[in-house]
Amino acid sequence: MYDEDDLAAIRDGREDWEEETLGPTLDRFGERKESFETDTGGQSVDRLYTPDDVADRDYDADIGFPGEEPYTRGVYPTMYRGRLWTMRQYAGMGTAAETNERFNYLLDEGQTGLSMAFDLPTQMGYDSDATMAQGEVGKSGVAIDTLADMETVFDGIPLDEVSTSMTINAPASVLLAMYIAVGDQQGVDREELRGTIQNDILKEYIARNTYIFPPEPSMRVITDIFEFCAAETPKFNTISISGYHIREAGATAAQEIAFTLGDGIEYVQTALDAGLDVDEFAPQLSFFFNAHNNILEEVAKFRAARRMWATIMEERFDADDPKSKQLKFHTQTAGSTLTAQQIDNNIVRVAYQALAAVLGGTQSLHTNGKDEALSIPTEESVRTALRTQQILAHESGAADTIDPLAGSYYVEGLTDDIEAEAQAILDEVDSRGGMRRAVEDQWVQRQIQDVAFDRQQEIEEKERVIVGVNEFEVDDEEPEADIEEVTADDERRQIEHLNDVKADRDSEAVEAALADLRAAAAGDENVMPYIVAAVKAYASVGEICNTLRDVFGEHQPGAAL
Repeated sequence: MYDEDDLAAIRDGREDWEEETLGPTLDRFGERKESFETDTGGQSVDRLYTPDDVADRDYDADIGFPGEEPYTRGVYPTMYRGRLWTMRQYAGMGTAAETNERFNYLLDEGQTGLSMAFDLPTQMGYDSDATMAQGEVGKSGVAIDTLADMETVFDGIPLDEVSTSMTINAPASVLLAMYIAVGDQQGVDREELRGTIQNDILKEYIARNTYIFPPEPSMRVITDIFEFCAAETPKFNTISISGYHIREAGATAAQEIAFTLGDGIEYVQTALDAGLDVDEFAPQLSFFFNAHNNILEEVAKFRAARRMWATIMEERFDADDPKSKQLKFHTQTAGSTLTAQQIDNNIVRVAYQALAAVLGGTQSLHTNGKDEALSIPTEESVRTALRTQQILAHESGAADTIDPLAGSYYVEGLTDDIEAEAQAILDEVDSRGGMRRAVEDQWVQRQIQDVAFDRQQEIEEKERVIVGVNEFEVDDEEPEADIEEVTADDERRQIEHLNDVKADRDSEAVEAALADLRAAAAGDENVMPYIVAAVKAYASVGEICNTLRDVFGEHQPGAAL
């Protein structure tokens, strides 16, 4: 800790440096730009940082130690010295069998967790034979129609030995039920099931639009999942509150964490309003963030988010359990930064983004394949993406000490600046009645759209350099990329498989299970046990979601939240 005399000496020394050393160099050569900002333009970057920039920091209150409040330096005492982050490559091929093959390939290559992508019909709660699904089956991930598909995906993969993240939102309850059912078939104790469902519907209204039901019943189902999993699957993360897609839509780093934590506040309050105890469900909350190109800004963002969530849970919700205050998060490298031009450059971008996530203390990480701007990544590009994490873990030294950038005058100052900006945004959200109201009024969407518009203008005017796109381009035609494709035959086979399952199942059992689910949804019972029963009877995703549509209705774009 520097006393006032020390700080005064540093200020005097800086003035001397600026006059005697810096001044002549600036007069002769100048600098590359008139001003510097972080990647998202949220904070100006000063020429130099000294102890004077962090003089008012209280180490215990503002930074602390790993595994202790305010968790700025990490949620676990040993962090990566105890165990490495989970290397969780996102995968979901067109069919269940192809996804099983890719999962086994990744596990054989050293991946430590599975991450499952679903096609658009599944995300929207439609079966592969639905009119709305035509042409989209298996295109953005695996098509899951019934429990039979989920059985195929995890054939030969013991669920007590892996953790699985499922990027699914509106029908998250159905896919979670299928995962539980596969675990039951394998004889795995539900208390041993590990993984995450994204289950973040507010983010869908903000950034992605793959919603089904209106907000009120959607929030009710989420709360039912919280309650059910707290009792049945305590190691399974019931929600991954997602800033990733908010950032992909154009948000700044500060907006990403502000809007994400704002969504988290809304979920916690909804659960409390439903009568749940905060320390019963909050330890199962998790978060999902983006890692962009500016390494130091991203590290500061992650550190600020942890500190903010600890404060929110303690001061706003009176959480007592330390696990309720720990912001645990998965990170994915930034898909929006990948370019179709000079795709090998994407390997470098992903490596730097992965480094930022690790230096920032992520709990799990997905590194994008170089070709994801074009298609589902090939095995070769997925292997390279995984090797990027493995090199980072075992060769770079970045995982050998905890929060290695702590104490950097710049990083500590930037952490504080991002937190202050994010907190100001959260205060504005509160003044507007909370996240649901701010989204309903389109205020959140406008904030993101304004940033995205400004950034695109900067790119077009070459104020922001994108290597290989608006600078350092090549004239020669590049070799055609090897890309994965889903064909019309794949869609036909998926529909035929769905028809076979429906022909072989006990139709009366399906009808009875759906009737029970309809009654539970129309009342106030927890719907999860009934959804589990329905999937075990081989009711389809579409049939279950349509049953809930009949009770809850569907959300219409522009309708009030």
